[in-house]
Amino acid sequence: MAVRIRLKRIGAHKSPVYRVVVAESRSPRDGRFIEEIGTYNPLTKPATVTLDEEKALKWLQTGAQASDTVRSLFSKAGIMTKFHESKLQK
Repeated sequence: MAVRIRLKRIGAHKSPVYRVVVAESRSPRDGRFIEEIGTYNPLTKPATVTLDEEKALKWLQTGAQASDTVRSLFSKAGIMTKFHESKLQK
């Protein structure tokens, strides 16, 4: 089972808001997910991102792959650097 960290759209027409979720890679974009770890609102200036850092690191360490957009959000929040530092310490 391949697990991905990706975005799930929950906003209305022409006003997108996303949840950052952990889901199986074969499940549909807005379908079933394992756990919600944050939200992303691109319409605010600057974009609003709320993430549960502990859950994100836990899923990355257990092998979940982040999508390109989520990887960018994690990098801006500093989660990817913490993940890489934890890998180097082992």
